[in-house]
Amino acid sequence: MSDTLGAGSLKGTARYTWGGDEFLFVEISEAMSLAANFKSNSMATRLGDRALAGVTEICPANASLLVRFDPDVLDAAELEATMREIEVEVDNTAHPVLNTRLIEVPVWYDDPYTRETGARFRSGHQRPEGTDLDFAAEVNNLSGAAEFIRRHHSSPWLVSMVGFVAGLPFMFQMVPREQQLEVPKYLSPRTDTPPLTVGHGGCFACIYSVRGAGGYQMFGIAAAPIFDPAQSLADFKDFMVFFKPGDIVKFRPVDEDEYKSIKDQVEAGTFVYKQVPVTFDLAEALDDPESYNTKLLENLNDS
Repeated sequence: MSDTLGAGSLKGTARYTWGGDEFLFVEISEAMSLAANFKSNSMATRLGDRALAGVTEICPANASLLVRFDPDVLDAAELEATMREIEVEVDNTAHPVLNTRLIEVPVWYDDPYTRETGARFRSGHQRPEGTDLDFAAEVNNLSGAAEFIRRHHSSPWLVSMVGFVAGLPFMFQMVPREQQLEVPKYLSPRTDTPPLTVGHGGCFACIYSVRGAGGYQMFGIAAAPIFDPAQSLADFKDFMVFFKPGDIVKFRPVDEDEYKSIKDQVEAGTFVYKQVPVTFDLAEALDDPESYNTKLLENLNDS
């Protein structure tokens, strides 16, 4: 894989800057990679474990980390010193791993909802004829929409950050860079996107948590919610947002009947995501992505 282990190219590279009196921004790298995101999540986890008085929010992102703190409780210099100490600890970890979870997400690909929405907004699209899936297959030099869908759901995706709107996960495909699916965003953003649309922009996949504007290409619709303010489902008992940075996602294609069955379970309050705890080994993932992904996804079959 073209990414390299953080202990090498990313060692000691973080840049520390300030946002007003309450924010410390730690830029790990200018480019997204598994190694950069792994370092961001590892630093965030270690800071959280320290339970430092005055730290109010820890927000890991694609290749960076934002820390909000109360300057009346925690001195800025002490926070920066702590973060630099944590960075050294992460860089010097002999065998970096991250304890996380593998989640199966049912998706109805090429569904009528996103197709209808895409048809309404073709004037803002690079390819006015056809669909977003047709365009995505074309720009990735694939035989057609079916092959694109297969490539989309056959490999795992790392949740690199959560944001933009409440609960929306950005996901990075865990394959060698030359195999990653990449699709440009709409030329002109839509004013409407169905809730739970599975979208794609650049190298990132996402799931739109709520209905609203958007510019990512639309490939399908997830069957179950990822944002539940009422916390009516068991998966949301601790927090209204389902995904966390560091989660690993496996999309599973479903047909219309299964989609409707899952929606019925959601309505009845009985739906539960299929998920298993896993230990993400960065070195193994970078050394042999194909074998590692196969081994990783077997955890869902065993659960």
